[in-house]
Amino acid sequence: MLKKLAPLPLVIALAAGSLGIAAPVFANPAEHAPAHATAGMAAPAPLLQAAELKTLVGQPGVRVLDIRADKDYAAGHIPGAVNTPYGKYRGPKENPGQLPAEAALTQLLQAAGVDRDTHVVVVHAGTDHTDFGAAARVYWTLKVGGLSRLSILDGGTKAWQGAGGTLETSAPQVKPSQFTYRYDQDQVVTSEELATAVKAGKAPLLVDARPPKFFAGETRTDAAARYGTLPGAKSFDNAQFFVLGGTTLKPASELRALVAVSGADAAPAVSFCNTGHWAATNWFVMSEIAGNKSVKLYPSSVVEWSQSELPMDNQPSRVTALVQDVKRALDK
Repeated sequence: MLKKLAPLPLVIALAAGSLGIAAPVFANPAEHAPAHATAGMAAPAPLLQAAELKTLVGQPGVRVLDIRADKDYAAGHIPGAVNTPYGKYRGPKENPGQLPAEAALTQLLQAAGVDRDTHVVVVHAGTDHTDFGAAARVYWTLKVGGLSRLSILDGGTKAWQGAGGTLETSAPQVKPSQFTYRYDQDQVVTSEELATAVKAGKAPLLVDARPPKFFAGETRTDAAARYGTLPGAKSFDNAQFFVLGGTTLKPASELRALVAVSGADAAPAVSFCNTGHWAATNWFVMSEIAGNKSVKLYPSSVVEWSQSELPMDNQPSRVTALVQDVKRALDK
């Protein structure tokens, strides 16, 4: 059984036969943003280079959130950065893409001194390109929770050091904020909503951000109950957005061209993967860089979808699946 994660405006509208593809769940999130969120302040760039961050470190109203593990943060971090480990933004082992409770995120962000008008810069390790997915998922989580002044450090801590940035080991003393985290449900795609749209033949473009073998049903993550992809989905590996062999994104012009190739440059779309991690990279590039605000993220993705009786494409036969399971077990 699927868990009820959110109100179902799409389900109700489709049942009434009065709604097409541009349903509330795929509406422009800017329409729901608090009026005061950006009033009188220029929006920061969603992607920052190390040199740009150097001019911001230590400034009032700027908070660097280091999302690496505690031990990595303690070994050395950008001056003034506060540690909010990526795991704090994730769900349980059986469904890592599941949304954390609002109360937990409220406590986390208050302790980090984040307020509604804070310019938050999310910093990942930069060890490989998938680290960016963690930063993008945190960025998305912050955005759907009411924050609008957000950036990601391209290349993470590794790029910061490569640009001559210094690290410190002492944790800053931070004054707690009064921020209250609340999900904007219009920006969150749930399994129920998506399943109803798929069954009605009214789903938006579904973009699978996983490597091709996942899409083809040749491999799966441990938490997924089945192999395959969502019905009618299109494969677009998130790795395509990164410089070959590197951990930084390609130039903006190239990113926009790739988004156009994916078909998500203008049309309503939903980005998904296994647990909403790689999918967050696709969402970030399509929404924040290419500017298509009708792109949404399905946070629980294939793991939650596969745990139900919902249909899947590229699902192998039972025998093939058993053989693949044995191979996965031997490869561990």
